[in-house]
Amino acid sequence: MQARGQLHDELNKIRRELTLMAARVEEDLGKALVMLRSGGDELASEVKESGKIVDALQLRIEDMALVLIATQQPVARDLRELITVFKITSNLERIGDHGIHLAKAAAKLSDRPPFRSCERIERMAETGQEMLKAAFSAYLNQDAEAARNAAALDDRIDEEHRALTEEVLKLMKKKPKLVKAAARLLKLSGFMERLGDHITNICEGIIFMTHGNHEELNG
Repeated sequence: MQARGQLHDELNKIRRELTLMAARVEEDLGKALVMLRSGGDELASEVKESGKIVDALQLRIEDMALVLIATQQPVARDLRELITVFKITSNLERIGDHGIHLAKAAAKLSDRPPFRSCERIERMAETGQEMLKAAFSAYLNQDAEAARNAAALDDRIDEEHRALTEEVLKLMKKKPKLVKAAARLLKLSGFMERLGDHITNICEGIIFMTHGNHEELNG
């Protein structure tokens, strides 16, 4: 019983560290979104520096999980959660990278081309924030159905990505002078589309942690 109590104490420490990592990634995504809306670059350095903290958190959490596996030899659900921790940290780190890409792009898009695609990027980032909050809540509550609902939000991001791609390609044909800015938007939209995929990966990990089966979401 004492060993099991120690295992759960250490698991709770890992959950707290993961909560810090997820909160920072979400905050950075929010800052990048503010930059995109305002056209300013005042938060770019903050987002970039925060990315280093996210990387350090990933290493610390993974080290904690490895030590726990080696010393406590967890089984069943506890072991599945520790395996899932690695999936969560890896995908959170990639989401953080996409937040940095968004911040960098926002600084370059201060002189916006005269079309509405930036609004689609904003909606994709907003949905990404919503997905991340919902996914992490599902993890903390160990709620597989909530994870499925969070992953379902990725359909919104995919829809915006498809619509933006079609819109921008048409614009590039009509107004060749806007090709450079339009190509930047296409690249950024791709980053946002992959952001949704990374959150979906986290949701799949939560289902594995909770039920022990692999379920492909939004395939």
